[in-house]
Amino acid sequence: MTASYRQPGVVLTDHRFSVPLDHDDPAGERIEVFAREAVASRHESADLPWLVYLQGGPGCGANRFAGKEAWLGRALQDYRVLLLDQRGTGSSTPATRQTLPLRGGPREQADYLTHFRADSIVRDCELIRRELTGTPWTVLGQSFGGFCATHYLSAAPEGLHTALITGGLPTLDGHADDVYRAAYPRMERKSAAHYARYPQDVERARRIAAHLAEHEPVLNGGYRLTVEAFQSLGMLLGTKDGSHRLHYLIEDAFVRTPSGPALSDAFQEGVQAELSLRNRPLFALMHETIYGQGERPTDWSAQRLRGQFPQFDPGKALAGDAPLLFTGEAVQRWQFDCDPALRPLRETAEILAAHTGWAPLYDTARLAANEVPAAAAIYHDDMYVDTDHSLHTARSIRGLRTWVTDEYEHDGLRVGSPRVLDRLLALARGEV
Repeated sequence: MTASYRQPGVVLTDHRFSVPLDHDDPAGERIEVFAREAVASRHESADLPWLVYLQGGPGCGANRFAGKEAWLGRALQDYRVLLLDQRGTGSSTPATRQTLPLRGGPREQADYLTHFRADSIVRDCELIRRELTGTPWTVLGQSFGGFCATHYLSAAPEGLHTALITGGLPTLDGHADDVYRAAYPRMERKSAAHYARYPQDVERARRIAAHLAEHEPVLNGGYRLTVEAFQSLGMLLGTKDGSHRLHYLIEDAFVRTPSGPALSDAFQEGVQAELSLRNRPLFALMHETIYGQGERPTDWSAQRLRGQFPQFDPGKALAGDAPLLFTGEAVQRWQFDCDPALRPLRETAEILAAHTGWAPLYDTARLAANEVPAAAAIYHDDMYVDTDHSLHTARSIRGLRTWVTDEYEHDGLRVGSPRVLDRLLALARGEV
């Protein structure tokens, strides 16, 4: 049963789909996938083509828009849009510290989560597409959603009319180690750019780090704030306003108290809001699995590779006069100790990190013979997805047209719309 309702200029309809947990066992256990249909009010009864939106992540539900926000308004000019909560996210059957114990112990939880990668997500899409429309549709993939769209082109191109990708062309054959070996230099560049913009933050960050190294406080919400956790606020630096948000977060970190300087409640609340993964635990559990292919485990790649970049060692920075470097999109073991929402999932994460036998995600021969109109926005020096990897993949997909720009950061689709989506559509349609 579906329910429809209205927002300004938009008619929304909620859909719930029953899909196999394991698509290779269609008679086995089933889970639910939620999707929200959006259509412009003036097109409510029109026979429009469909566009399915795949959110970034992994582990993030689709945007919750109010009316025609961001890129949605542009999409609704041409399409009936399906905002998909990928399995385990949003209003789909959840996978969290509260629900995963229903599966059993850590081994059973990890086995369950092996079905939550791009290959399963695309097979969900195909089942849903056949139920909704039966004809090929357009996919719009942001970040990890672009990884899913690339797999879609590999595995089920017959289901696609057009593929649009923003900030999400993955390496086709690189291991997670290759991804993070390329990522740490970008993190260093983003840190340097932040300090060039806000030179006063060099001393502020060092003071905060020194305080954390001595006290290692537990924040008001239960998050254990280590120096490494503080460094991971660099995740903000890959977005348009992230450097400014980081600056405002740390500028008033301390307050005077009867017992001396202490971290302010406002700082603690702001940091916990940025660092806690309570509302998207799959981001931590599945983050490195999205690069898993073949027999080689991911084995906490981001943490292992960090050792190859000693400039990120906070002890060395504090012992000298070097700026403290921030890190970016990387999931490491310590997060499962620091974040109270992740602590119960620590052993499950260890099993996933050691998992071997991942199915291949990309068919290079099929991509080389691609016939689906496709376009990708590649953000120059994207903090989260390596530009060189993206360009190499773009050259490997027949007919894919690219727009390489340094006008936007990774969140270009959200902050640059309707221009970003308009450009992608024009490229895919051969209008430019």
